[in-house]
Amino acid sequence: MPKLVDHQERREAIARALWRVVDQHGWTRATLREVAGEAGVSLGMLQHYFASRTAMLIFAMEFAADRTADRITRGLATLDQPPHPRDVLRLVLTEMLPLHADARASSRMSAAYVLEALHDPVLRKQATLGLRDGRSMVERLVREAIAQGQIAPDRDPDVETDLIIALTGFTPLLELEVIEPRAALAAIDQHLDRLFGSLVGP
Repeated sequence: MPKLVDHQERREAIARALWRVVDQHGWTRATLREVAGEAGVSLGMLQHYFASRTAMLIFAMEFAADRTADRITRGLATLDQPPHPRDVLRLVLTEMLPLHADARASSRMSAAYVLEALHDPVLRKQATLGLRDGRSMVERLVREAIAQGQIAPDRDPDVETDLIIALTGFTPLLELEVIEPRAALAAIDQHLDRLFGSLVGP
């Protein structure tokens, strides 16, 4: 009997091939033909799943977001239950920085995604929704921590949310080796310690 094709698995394999091309050569090399070669499929087969670079990029970013969410979920399971908001925020931040292979691939895809979104209204809408969802998640954690007395009540939750998200700006410094991972992690830890104050244990 002919082997059944798992179309989702095929799309994910193509998405991973796109990640590798962008990771190793940059977005400008990520043509449909180049990605097809990396994925080991014909150009026609790739176009059966993705008619354009934009469609391929959108799926690859959605897949990357799912992978990041999976890593965060696994990380949450290793924390004390219920996890302290500081630990949750630290986990989210570190998974968004290029500190290991999967996160680095996602980070480079995100950079390409944002650059394309500046000039493509379809991508711009998708990127904006994704960033807003991410910000809302961080803001929810901050507001809950304030309500529970884990962050001082005089802290502005909007400002604190934006400051936490700003820590993801370490990405280009890490990618270009301006700073080392330990320096980024030390800055994250110091910021979170100051935010949560003396309520954070040793």
